[in-house]
Amino acid sequence: MSSNPLAIISPHGHRPLPPPPFSPISSPSHPSRIYPLHCSLTFPRHPLSISLPFTVHPNIASMSTSRFGLLPSPPPPSSSFSSFSSSSSCFSSSCCGFSQGDVDGGTEDEEDEDEDEDEDDPSPVMPERWDVVGLGQAMVDFSGVVDDEFLENLGLDKGTRKVVNHEERGRVLRAMDGCSYKAAAGGSLSNSLVALARLGGRPIRGPSLSIAMAGSVGSDPLGGFYRMKLRRANVNFLSAPVNDGTTGTVIVLTTPDAQRTMLAYQGTSSSVNYDDCLASIVSKTNVLVIEGYLFELPDTIKTIKKACEEARTNGALVAITASDVSCIEKHYDDFWEVIGEYADIVLGNSDEARALCDFSSKESAVAATRYLSHFAPLISITDGPRGSYFGVKGEAIYIPPSHCLPVDTCGAGDAYASGVLYGILRGVSDLKGIGSLAARVASTVVGQQGTRLRVQDAVELAESFAYQLKNCPAVGSDHISSL
Repeated sequence: MSSNPLAIISPHGHRPLPPPPFSPISSPSHPSRIYPLHCSLTFPRHPLSISLPFTVHPNIASMSTSRFGLLPSPPPPSSSFSSFSSSSSCFSSSCCGFSQGDVDGGTEDEEDEDEDEDEDDPSPVMPERWDVVGLGQAMVDFSGVVDDEFLENLGLDKGTRKVVNHEERGRVLRAMDGCSYKAAAGGSLSNSLVALARLGGRPIRGPSLSIAMAGSVGSDPLGGFYRMKLRRANVNFLSAPVNDGTTGTVIVLTTPDAQRTMLAYQGTSSSVNYDDCLASIVSKTNVLVIEGYLFELPDTIKTIKKACEEARTNGALVAITASDVSCIEKHYDDFWEVIGEYADIVLGNSDEARALCDFSSKESAVAATRYLSHFAPLISITDGPRGSYFGVKGEAIYIPPSHCLPVDTCGAGDAYASGVLYGILRGVSDLKGIGSLAARVASTVVGQQGTRLRVQDAVELAESFAYQLKNCPAVGSDHISSL
């Protein structure tokens, strides 16, 4: 059970209850008026601080002495951390995947046309401390276009996501024989990390960002392909391959109406164990991102908790992605245990937020955002074309959408998450500014075919963002939701 004093367990179920309502505090000169307070959000045990340019209830602000973080900053990280080397047990050139070549079969690569990456360097220089490490499912995507009849013949429900076994995957792949499809190093987390690496790939408003991922891939050609593709996108995959293991895959079937049906096969290397290598990785990062899909893997909750504990002990922020409604429903208690104990940032969409709150579909994204903000310092919730919200200390801050002509909405939330993390890592003090950037990153991806933010688009977004921050100082927000 969570030790978080705010995580009260409901007698009618496992959904945590928010704190009891606060009674208004009146200004001495205006007894009927709530006294305004401008404050800052400081993450627990971490030196990052974000300005909240809006008025909040003073009782809400006073809670920050406990969970929300007016706590002393930790001492700066020791410079004695040893770098990874090519001979390290955690990372070596032999497990980078560069020697294994491409995937067999007539598949196509997704993004070779604009990759800015150093394909010929099998031993990239490892930093002493990473800006972001993501821990999640490492899976290769096979994407193809099919018609409704194809799905009906296989008994698949259009627009759903399903975990399948080896036999079911083989049946679908055989049915796809002769179809045109693409292979890519896929997954929600990898989309966000690649976008973040591209946004931070150049020293704009700070040094280039160092981004890495840990997870589980097999020693098969698919595993080598996954590592190689991430490395080309400047995301280092640090976990060694599982000997004789098979890498997980996701078959993405898109129908002409743009709906996507996904079949996830976790592979025989689907467990993520907490060992000395993983402990070393998560102890040397400023931000640890836990992918919600990771909760699907067997016994992974133990690894997640240990990784979060190690990261927090070493001064890192912990971000949790909600990932998927069905995943939340199946692993509800595990999600809340990790959020209540470790989360500094929770990232998701409105449906996932309602699932975490155990709200009905009639409840608004605003209500879910406000509710969740009682349990973690910063909540980031997207609401499709309606915009998005940040939740802080019981309040919801509205972020207008960045309009575009939609081409492919898949990957929009992943792109938005990368914008949020980029703004935080660049030391932006205004949540409205961070949200505006995140919305622009998401709209850029929505306006193209494919889930990955392109290199040139990322550079232009980062340069525009830096210019905006330099020339347009933050101002107070009047978008606090009163719904």
